[in-house]
Amino acid sequence: MKESQLSPIGVFDSGVGGLTVLRELYRKLPNESILYFADTARLPYGTRTQGEIVQFVREIVTWMIQQKVKMVIMACNTSSALALETIRDEFSPLPILGIILPGARAAVQRGKRIGVIATPATAQSNAYAQAIQEIDSTAQVWQVGCPKFVPLIEQNRISDPYTIKVAQEYLKPLLHKKIDTLIYGCTHYQHLEPVFKSFLPDSVQLIDPAKYFVLAIEKELELMGLKNTYAPKQTRFGVSGHPQQFAQVSQRWLGYVPHVEKIYLPISLTPKSVSVPLKVEHE
Repeated sequence: MKESQLSPIGVFDSGVGGLTVLRELYRKLPNESILYFADTARLPYGTRTQGEIVQFVREIVTWMIQQKVKMVIMACNTSSALALETIRDEFSPLPILGIILPGARAAVQRGKRIGVIATPATAQSNAYAQAIQEIDSTAQVWQVGCPKFVPLIEQNRISDPYTIKVAQEYLKPLLHKKIDTLIYGCTHYQHLEPVFKSFLPDSVQLIDPAKYFVLAIEKELELMGLKNTYAPKQTRFGVSGHPQQFAQVSQRWLGYVPHVEKIYLPISLTPKSVSVPLKVEHE
């Protein structure tokens, strides 16, 4: 067993959205140790510029390398859309995987009239539309930016009548286009599935890219000889914001209250260089 096989997989998102990917990792890859980071001090990512997102991801990946991860998972559609290629180039040969292509492949297998709900930044990037049409040029794609979803989910307001009203407004133009498939273009949105199912017709197939993303992760681990077959270590959780707030919100989806560390990210002035020493506080 190589030491690299025993090393953790780094998973990051702006908040609790990436827990949908984490749950799939638990289910499909139960032997893998996970380091989960939520950049809650700077969420939502979906209204940020590309330059900001790239810099945030540089800082996160720099820290994860310090923690000796064997792979980095962008459990964040906005990061995958705006920063994946740049960060892969800067941090090669570390394997860094994004969520968009697996989701696009799954959608094309289900339908031809595909709706995408996403953060404004992901929608404006056209990342899903480009990926889908590269796979199947006959597929039609419509995208809607949904800036209110992430704050509502992070505030644990999923059951609010207001959240249902917001969801109906965002999805109205896609329903007018008679979509047959809907992609959750943000990992947070799977948490809203009961809301969507309350008013979407049964004919609309819902695509949670997290499920297909983890299959791609498993394949990559096998190809690189990095898959762990021994018992995993306990998942380590870190946030840039308030540990207690994240722990309370994530309990709903994890089924337990996680121990969460406050992480002060190293500032990357250039790729792979760290100018601020790492500090960790336990709360």
